[in-house]
Amino acid sequence: MKRWFKTVLAVGVTSLTLAGCSDSEVGDVSLGLFTTKDIKIDALQDPVVTGVTCHISSIEANLDFSDPSDSSIACRQTGPITAKMLSEIDKSDSGEVIFKKSKSVFFKNMKLRRIYDEETKTLIYLSYSTKETSGSYKHSLSTVPLWETQAFNVSSQPST
Repeated sequence: MKRWFKTVLAVGVTSLTLAGCSDSEVGDVSLGLFTTKDIKIDALQDPVVTGVTCHISSIEANLDFSDPSDSSIACRQTGPITAKMLSEIDKSDSGEVIFKKSKSVFFKNMKLRRIYDEETKTLIYLSYSTKETSGSYKHSLSTVPLWETQAFNVSSQPST
């Protein structure tokens, strides 16, 4: 039993150490002097639609085995979005996971999924927790309309 606890403790310490070393972190706000929780803000560029950047805020509990599941997301166009980029994305109803971050040593993750709404020519970005908390899977949503982008102009023209 002691060996199992030491392994879990080692994994927990390692994940806590790595959690503070994010290359994408652009903000770190302390929640107060008497708490070990901070709000971390990450900037993530979509790996395929590189003209989109998402900012995700989430709480990290520095001395806990699990971070809270709440997160918030805002995505904006920060560069060109081309028809070639759109041709390379998963256009299924469930889209594709473009980012994943561990939030617990007990298999809880925060994921960022991109979904394309063909009818409105809009990219949808969904941030969500993979573990139910208080009867809910915590999630947050942001959209990037393609109006007046290179991708919209090409995709809205009739095919010949």
